[in-house]
Amino acid sequence: MTKDHYRVEIGGNIEFIEEIPSAVLHGADGIGLYRTEFIYINREQLPDEEDHLAHYRSVVGVKGLSWATIRTFDLGGDKFFPDKKPSRELNPQLGLRAIRFCLKEVALFKVQLRAILRASVQGKLRIMFPMISGIEEIREAKRIFTEVKNELLAKGTELGKDIEIGIMIEVPSAVIVAEELAKEVDFFSIGTNDLIQYVLAIDRINERVTYLYEPLHPAVLRLIKQVVDIGHKAGIRVAMCGEMAGEPAYTMILLGLELDELSMNPLAIPRVKKIIRGATLKESKALLKKVMTFSSTSEIRSFVGAEMRKRFPEDFPANGQ
Repeated sequence: MTKDHYRVEIGGNIEFIEEIPSAVLHGADGIGLYRTEFIYINREQLPDEEDHLAHYRSVVGVKGLSWATIRTFDLGGDKFFPDKKPSRELNPQLGLRAIRFCLKEVALFKVQLRAILRASVQGKLRIMFPMISGIEEIREAKRIFTEVKNELLAKGTELGKDIEIGIMIEVPSAVIVAEELAKEVDFFSIGTNDLIQYVLAIDRINERVTYLYEPLHPAVLRLIKQVVDIGHKAGIRVAMCGEMAGEPAYTMILLGLELDELSMNPLAIPRVKKIIRGATLKESKALLKKVMTFSSTSEIRSFVGAEMRKRFPEDFPANGQ
Protein backbone atom coordinates (compact mmCIF):
# COMPACT_ATOMS: atom_id res chain seq x y z
CA MET A 1 0.00 0.00 0.00
CA THR A 2 1.26 3.48 -0.87
CA LYS A 3 1.66 6.21 1.71
CA ASP A 4 -1.68 7.67 0.59
CA HIS A 5 -3.40 4.27 0.94
CA TYR A 6 -3.60 3.07 -2.68
CA ARG A 7 -3.47 -0.72 -2.55
CA VAL A 8 -1.79 -2.85 -5.20
CA GLU A 9 -2.03 -6.63 -5.09
CA ILE A 10 1.31 -8.38 -5.56
CA GLY A 11 1.45 -11.74 -7.32
CA GLY A 12 4.22 -14.20 -7.98
CA ASN A 13 4.94 -15.64 -11.42
CA ILE A 14 5.84 -19.33 -11.41
CA GLU A 15 6.70 -22.01 -13.94
CA PHE A 16 7.02 -24.93 -11.51
CA ILE A 17 5.15 -25.77 -8.32
CA GLU A 18 8.50 -25.96 -6.52
CA GLU A 19 8.62 -22.15 -6.75
CA ILE A 20 5.53 -21.67 -4.57
CA PRO A 21 7.42 -21.55 -1.24
CA SER A 22 9.61 -18.79 -2.69
CA ALA A 23 6.51 -16.79 -3.65
CA VAL A 24 5.17 -17.09 -0.10
CA LEU A 25 8.56 -16.31 1.46
CA HIS A 26 9.08 -13.19 -0.64
CA GLY A 27 5.66 -11.73 0.15
CA ALA A 28 3.33 -12.58 -2.74
CA ASP A 29 -0.39 -12.11 -2.05
CA GLY A 30 -1.18 -14.83 -4.58
CA ILE A 31 0.03 -16.55 -7.73
CA GLY A 32 -0.48 -14.01 -10.48
CA LEU A 33 0.70 -16.26 -13.30
CA TYR A 34 1.21 -20.01 -13.39
CA ARG A 35 2.77 -20.90 -16.75
CA THR A 36 1.26 -24.36 -17.20
CA GLU A 37 3.02 -25.19 -20.48
CA PHE A 38 6.00 -26.34 -18.44
CA ILE A 39 3.92 -29.33 -17.29
CA TYR A 40 4.29 -30.61 -20.86
CA ILE A 41 7.96 -29.92 -21.48
CA ASN A 42 10.79 -32.44 -20.88
CA ARG A 43 8.39 -35.38 -20.59
CA GLU A 44 8.31 -38.61 -22.55
CA GLN A 45 4.50 -38.79 -22.47
CA LEU A 46 1.70 -36.28 -22.47
CA PRO A 47 0.39 -35.37 -19.00
CA ASP A 48 -3.08 -36.78 -18.37
CA GLU A 49 -5.90 -35.17 -16.41
CA GLU A 50 -4.64 -36.56 -13.08
CA ASP A 51 -1.15 -35.17 -13.75
CA HIS A 52 -2.65 -31.75 -14.35
CA LEU A 53 -4.87 -32.03 -11.28
CA ALA A 54 -1.94 -32.89 -9.01
CA HIS A 55 -0.13 -29.73 -10.14
CA TYR A 56 -3.15 -27.47 -9.75
CA ARG A 57 -3.98 -28.86 -6.31
CA SER A 58 -0.47 -27.81 -5.29
CA VAL A 59 -1.17 -24.23 -6.40
CA VAL A 60 -4.77 -23.55 -5.39
CA GLY A 61 -5.61 -22.89 -1.74
CA VAL A 62 -1.99 -22.70 -0.58
CA LYS A 63 -1.60 -21.37 2.96
CA GLY A 64 -0.32 -17.81 2.79
CA LEU A 65 -1.63 -17.14 -0.72
CA SER A 66 -5.06 -15.64 -1.38
CA TRP A 67 -5.56 -16.76 -4.96
CA ALA A 68 -4.00 -18.58 -7.90
CA THR A 69 -4.16 -17.50 -11.54
CA ILE A 70 -3.70 -20.48 -13.85
CA ARG A 71 -2.89 -19.61 -17.44
CA THR A 72 -3.88 -22.26 -19.96
CA PHE A 73 -0.91 -23.67 -21.78
CA ASP A 74 1.06 -21.47 -24.17
CA LEU A 75 2.47 -24.22 -26.34
CA GLY A 76 3.71 -23.66 -29.87
CA GLY A 77 6.14 -20.95 -30.85
CA ASP A 78 9.35 -22.21 -29.22
CA LYS A 79 7.73 -24.64 -26.75
CA PHE A 80 6.42 -28.08 -27.72
CA PHE A 81 5.17 -31.18 -25.97
CA PRO A 82 6.67 -34.69 -26.35
CA ASP A 83 4.81 -36.20 -29.31
CA LYS A 84 4.58 -33.01 -31.35
CA LYS A 85 7.48 -32.15 -33.61
CA PRO A 86 8.06 -28.45 -34.14
CA SER A 87 6.77 -27.34 -37.51
CA ARG A 88 9.05 -25.24 -39.65
CA GLU A 89 7.33 -21.93 -39.15
CA LEU A 90 9.25 -18.92 -40.39
CA ASN A 91 7.83 -16.79 -37.57
CA PRO A 92 6.94 -19.18 -34.75
CA GLN A 93 6.02 -16.38 -32.32
CA LEU A 94 3.37 -15.33 -34.84
CA GLY A 95 2.31 -18.87 -35.60
CA LEU A 96 0.18 -21.63 -34.11
CA ARG A 97 0.65 -21.05 -30.38
CA ALA A 98 -1.17 -20.28 -27.13
CA ILE A 99 -4.96 -19.96 -27.50
CA ARG A 100 -4.73 -20.65 -31.24
CA PHE A 101 -3.14 -24.01 -30.46
CA CYS A 102 -5.71 -24.75 -27.73
CA LEU A 103 -8.65 -24.07 -30.04
CA LYS A 104 -7.12 -26.36 -32.66
CA GLU A 105 -6.22 -29.17 -30.25
CA VAL A 106 -9.52 -29.09 -28.34
CA ALA A 107 -9.12 -32.55 -26.79
CA LEU A 108 -5.88 -31.50 -25.10
CA PHE A 109 -7.45 -28.23 -24.07
CA LYS A 110 -10.38 -30.01 -22.42
CA VAL A 111 -8.06 -32.24 -20.41
CA GLN A 112 -6.48 -29.17 -18.87
CA LEU A 113 -9.78 -27.37 -18.31
CA ARG A 114 -11.28 -30.37 -16.52
CA ALA A 115 -8.33 -30.52 -14.15
CA ILE A 116 -8.45 -26.77 -13.48
CA LEU A 117 -12.16 -26.96 -12.71
CA ARG A 118 -11.72 -29.94 -10.40
CA ALA A 119 -8.98 -28.08 -8.50
CA SER A 120 -11.16 -24.98 -8.12
CA VAL A 121 -12.97 -26.42 -5.10
CA GLN A 122 -9.79 -25.93 -3.01
CA GLY A 123 -9.67 -22.14 -3.06
CA LYS A 124 -9.88 -18.94 -5.05
CA LEU A 125 -8.91 -19.71 -8.63
CA ARG A 126 -8.67 -17.55 -11.71
CA ILE A 127 -8.28 -18.98 -15.19
CA MET A 128 -6.53 -16.95 -17.86
CA PHE A 129 -6.36 -17.45 -21.62
CA PRO A 130 -3.16 -16.33 -23.41
CA MET A 131 -2.68 -14.41 -26.64
CA ILE A 132 -6.32 -13.49 -27.25
CA SER A 133 -6.42 -11.34 -30.38
CA GLY A 134 -10.16 -10.89 -30.88
CA ILE A 135 -13.66 -11.50 -29.62
CA GLU A 136 -14.15 -14.82 -31.46
CA GLU A 137 -11.28 -16.48 -29.62
CA ILE A 138 -12.43 -15.59 -26.12
CA ARG A 139 -16.02 -16.55 -26.88
CA GLU A 140 -14.92 -19.93 -28.24
CA ALA A 141 -12.61 -20.53 -25.27
CA LYS A 142 -15.46 -19.67 -22.89
CA ARG A 143 -17.84 -21.95 -24.81
CA ILE A 144 -15.47 -24.89 -24.41
CA PHE A 145 -14.90 -24.00 -20.75
CA THR A 146 -18.66 -23.93 -20.10
CA GLU A 147 -19.13 -27.21 -21.95
CA VAL A 148 -16.50 -28.91 -19.78
CA LYS A 149 -17.94 -27.34 -16.63
CA ASN A 150 -21.46 -28.56 -17.42
CA GLU A 151 -20.17 -32.08 -18.14
CA LEU A 152 -18.47 -32.19 -14.72
CA LEU A 153 -21.54 -30.83 -12.94
CA ALA A 154 -23.69 -33.44 -14.67
CA LYS A 155 -21.42 -36.11 -13.15
CA GLY A 156 -21.85 -34.58 -9.71
CA THR A 157 -18.32 -33.21 -9.50
CA GLU A 158 -17.93 -30.51 -6.86
CA LEU A 159 -16.52 -27.28 -8.29
CA GLY A 160 -15.53 -23.88 -6.98
CA LYS A 161 -18.27 -21.24 -7.01
CA ASP A 162 -16.53 -18.08 -8.17
CA ILE A 163 -13.99 -18.91 -10.86
CA GLU A 164 -12.88 -15.70 -12.54
CA ILE A 165 -12.11 -15.74 -16.25
CA GLY A 166 -9.48 -13.42 -17.65
CA ILE A 167 -7.31 -12.89 -20.69
CA MET A 168 -3.77 -11.88 -21.39
CA ILE A 169 -3.48 -8.59 -23.22
CA GLU A 170 -0.35 -9.15 -25.28
CA VAL A 171 -1.45 -8.61 -28.88
CA PRO A 172 -1.99 -5.07 -30.24
CA SER A 173 -5.38 -6.02 -31.68
CA ALA A 174 -6.56 -6.93 -28.17
CA VAL A 175 -5.79 -3.39 -27.04
CA ILE A 176 -7.75 -1.95 -29.96
CA VAL A 177 -10.83 -4.06 -29.19
CA ALA A 178 -10.35 -4.03 -25.40
CA GLU A 179 -13.70 -2.35 -24.87
CA GLU A 180 -15.47 -5.33 -26.43
CA LEU A 181 -13.21 -7.88 -24.72
CA ALA A 182 -13.88 -6.31 -21.30
CA LYS A 183 -17.53 -7.29 -21.62
CA GLU A 184 -16.53 -10.96 -21.89
CA VAL A 185 -14.16 -11.35 -18.93
CA ASP A 186 -13.61 -10.63 -15.24
CA PHE A 187 -10.08 -9.25 -15.56
CA PHE A 188 -7.26 -8.33 -17.90
CA SER A 189 -3.60 -9.19 -17.33
CA ILE A 190 -1.09 -7.31 -19.46
CA GLY A 191 1.70 -9.54 -20.73
CA THR A 192 4.34 -6.95 -21.51
CA ASN A 193 6.94 -9.45 -22.76
CA ASP A 194 4.96 -10.22 -25.89
CA LEU A 195 3.07 -6.93 -26.10
CA ILE A 196 6.32 -4.97 -26.39
CA GLN A 197 7.65 -7.48 -28.92
CA TYR A 198 4.60 -7.18 -31.14
CA VAL A 199 4.07 -3.43 -30.77
CA LEU A 200 7.67 -2.56 -31.60
CA ALA A 201 8.17 -5.36 -34.16
CA ILE A 202 11.16 -6.72 -32.25
CA ASP A 203 12.20 -10.33 -31.89
CA ARG A 204 13.23 -10.22 -28.23
CA ILE A 205 15.47 -13.27 -28.56
CA ASN A 206 17.36 -11.76 -31.50
CA GLU A 207 20.51 -10.24 -30.00
CA ARG A 208 20.92 -7.90 -32.98
CA VAL A 209 17.77 -5.95 -32.10
CA THR A 210 17.36 -6.42 -28.34
CA TYR A 211 18.52 -2.85 -27.81
CA LEU A 212 15.18 -1.78 -29.33
CA TYR A 213 13.18 -3.78 -26.77
CA GLU A 214 12.06 -0.89 -24.58
CA PRO A 215 9.27 -1.01 -21.95
CA LEU A 216 9.38 2.79 -21.61
CA HIS A 217 8.70 3.41 -25.30
CA PRO A 218 5.89 6.02 -25.53
CA ALA A 219 3.78 3.67 -27.64
CA VAL A 220 4.00 0.93 -25.00
CA LEU A 221 3.05 3.28 -22.16
CA ARG A 222 0.10 4.68 -24.13
CA LEU A 223 -1.19 1.20 -24.89
CA ILE A 224 -0.94 0.15 -21.25
CA LYS A 225 -2.80 3.28 -20.17
CA GLN A 226 -5.49 2.58 -22.76
CA VAL A 227 -5.99 -0.96 -21.44
CA VAL A 228 -6.17 0.18 -17.80
CA ASP A 229 -8.60 2.99 -18.56
CA ILE A 230 -10.89 0.72 -20.60
CA GLY A 231 -10.76 -2.05 -18.02
CA HIS A 232 -11.63 0.28 -15.14
CA LYS A 233 -14.40 1.93 -17.12
CA ALA A 234 -15.89 -1.53 -17.63
CA GLY A 235 -15.53 -2.31 -13.93
CA ILE A 236 -12.89 -5.03 -14.22
CA ARG A 237 -9.47 -5.35 -12.63
CA VAL A 238 -6.30 -4.88 -14.66
CA ALA A 239 -3.09 -6.68 -13.74
CA MET A 240 0.39 -6.78 -15.27
CA CYS A 241 2.35 -10.02 -15.28
CA GLY A 242 5.19 -9.30 -17.71
CA GLU A 243 8.77 -8.66 -16.67
CA MET A 244 8.08 -4.93 -16.65
CA ALA A 245 6.01 -5.43 -13.47
CA GLY A 246 9.06 -6.66 -11.54
CA GLU A 247 11.41 -3.81 -12.42
CA PRO A 248 11.59 -1.37 -9.46
CA ALA A 249 12.65 1.49 -11.74
CA TYR A 250 9.21 1.29 -13.39
CA THR A 251 7.14 0.88 -10.23
CA MET A 252 6.06 4.49 -9.85
CA ILE A 253 5.08 4.62 -13.53
CA LEU A 254 2.91 1.54 -13.00
CA LEU A 255 1.41 3.06 -9.86
CA GLY A 256 0.58 6.18 -11.86
CA LEU A 257 -1.16 4.01 -14.43
CA GLU A 258 -3.31 2.68 -11.54
CA LEU A 259 -2.80 -1.00 -12.18
CA ASP A 260 -4.64 -3.16 -9.66
CA GLU A 261 -2.10 -5.97 -9.52
CA LEU A 262 1.57 -6.47 -10.34
CA SER A 263 2.81 -10.03 -10.72
CA MET A 264 6.50 -10.88 -11.02
CA ASN A 265 9.36 -13.26 -10.30
CA PRO A 266 9.15 -13.80 -6.52
CA LEU A 267 12.72 -12.56 -6.04
CA ALA A 268 11.66 -9.11 -7.30
CA ILE A 269 8.79 -8.69 -4.84
CA PRO A 270 10.61 -7.17 -1.82
CA ARG A 271 12.20 -4.33 -3.83
CA VAL A 272 8.96 -3.51 -5.65
CA LYS A 273 7.02 -3.53 -2.39
CA LYS A 274 9.57 -1.17 -0.85
CA ILE A 275 9.06 1.33 -3.67
CA ILE A 276 5.26 1.09 -3.41
CA ARG A 277 5.34 1.67 0.35
CA GLY A 278 7.65 4.65 -0.06
CA ALA A 279 5.61 6.35 -2.79
CA THR A 280 2.20 7.96 -3.09
CA LEU A 281 -0.38 7.56 -5.81
CA LYS A 282 -0.53 11.34 -6.15
CA GLU A 283 3.19 11.77 -6.91
CA SER A 284 3.14 8.67 -9.15
CA LYS A 285 0.34 10.13 -11.25
CA ALA A 286 2.23 13.42 -11.47
CA LEU A 287 5.32 11.51 -12.63
CA LEU A 288 3.28 9.66 -15.25
CA LYS A 289 1.67 12.87 -16.47
CA LYS A 290 5.10 14.36 -17.11
CA VAL A 291 6.38 11.17 -18.74
CA MET A 292 3.44 11.13 -21.16
CA THR A 293 4.52 14.53 -22.52
CA PHE A 294 7.82 13.13 -23.81
CA SER A 295 8.06 11.86 -27.36
CA SER A 296 11.18 9.69 -27.11
CA THR A 297 12.25 6.71 -25.04
CA SER A 298 15.59 8.31 -24.15
CA GLU A 299 13.83 11.34 -22.65
CA ILE A 300 11.54 9.12 -20.61
CA ARG A 301 14.31 6.84 -19.38
CA SER A 302 16.51 9.79 -18.39
CA PHE A 303 13.67 11.56 -16.56
CA VAL A 304 12.42 8.46 -14.75
CA GLY A 305 15.95 7.47 -13.74
CA ALA A 306 16.63 10.92 -12.27
CA GLU A 307 13.32 10.96 -10.39
CA MET A 308 13.83 7.50 -8.91
CA ARG A 309 17.37 8.38 -7.80
CA LYS A 310 16.04 11.52 -6.14
CA ARG A 311 13.18 9.79 -4.34
CA PHE A 312 14.95 6.51 -3.51
CA PRO A 313 18.72 7.19 -3.41
CA GLU A 314 19.50 3.98 -1.52
CA ASP A 315 17.77 1.83 -4.13
CA PHE A 316 18.97 3.72 -7.21
CA PRO A 317 22.57 4.87 -6.74
CA ALA A 318 23.87 7.53 -9.09
CA ASN A 319 26.07 5.04 -10.93
CA GLY A 320 23.21 2.55 -11.37
CA GLN A 321 19.88 2.55 -13.21
